[in-house]
Amino acid sequence: MGISTFTGFFAFLLLRGVVFARRNSATSTTDISFDQNYYITWGNDHVLSLNQGRELQLSMDTSSGSGFGSKLHYGSGFFHIRLKLPGKDSAGVVTAFYLTSQGDRHDELDFEFLGNREGKPITLQTNVFTNGVGDREQRIHLWFDPTSDFHTYKILWNPHQIVFYVDDIPIRVFMNYESIGVDYPSKPMQIEASLWNGESWATDGGQTKINWSYAPFQAHFQGFDINGCPAEAEADIDNTDQQCYSSDLYWWNSKKFWKLDSTQRRKYDNVRKNYMNYDYCSDRARYPNPPKECLY
Repeated sequence: MGISTFTGFFAFLLLRGVVFARRNSATSTTDISFDQNYYITWGNDHVLSLNQGRELQLSMDTSSGSGFGSKLHYGSGFFHIRLKLPGKDSAGVVTAFYLTSQGDRHDELDFEFLGNREGKPITLQTNVFTNGVGDREQRIHLWFDPTSDFHTYKILWNPHQIVFYVDDIPIRVFMNYESIGVDYPSKPMQIEASLWNGESWATDGGQTKINWSYAPFQAHFQGFDINGCPAEAEADIDNTDQQCYSSDLYWWNSKKFWKLDSTQRRKYDNVRKNYMNYDYCSDRARYPNPPKECLY
């Protein structure tokens, strides 16, 4: 192999994430700047880069909110962001970190932080969309003040399970039950984050509105490195031997991440018992017959 050929091949490996994907941690260096992996998607004049690009501030006022997204789409991964939510009175304000595909029948994995009146708990809502169908909300009250400091929010996505984490604590699991007819996210997804006006629904079912005297509302983000398998946005990931499902190339697909271990399960059960205040699986008024995935 000639030098130029070798150089090109090595660059390809870097692009595909093979070299770095063998790490066994979802969080690596904090020295990655925002511009390396992300770009501003809307509200450019409401975005501020801090700490030489290692921190980003999104703002919202009466004129606009703001958001950013990853430059690439991904077919699997262990995605994370460090986030500090808007302080003061944030009722009606929604801060989001999520994965989403393109098109009407899209897949989506959501962290949505629903603001509240000062002194009242902020709700963390998660949701899962498959083939354009969502309505799988779960909500918890966090056991800390998410406005006072940064915390890490993570989404594991592999062929076997999707797990939402707060720091290192699993708070939600969505298993791959395609064998019983439950759709599972299979489309390449982009990472996105946003700060926006959700007063029509986010706090007390939309009864509590935004107090604009506290504007601008500001959310801060850190941790812009990405552990994911790059994939074409229009591709379909429809079988486990597709490259992004390889356990040889990507550590998050290895057997260790096919299900929660006993320690993780205890933490997960504790969250569900003590902090969850809504689960679509238990909403009999909405679902007299529970969705199939809720029966397992």
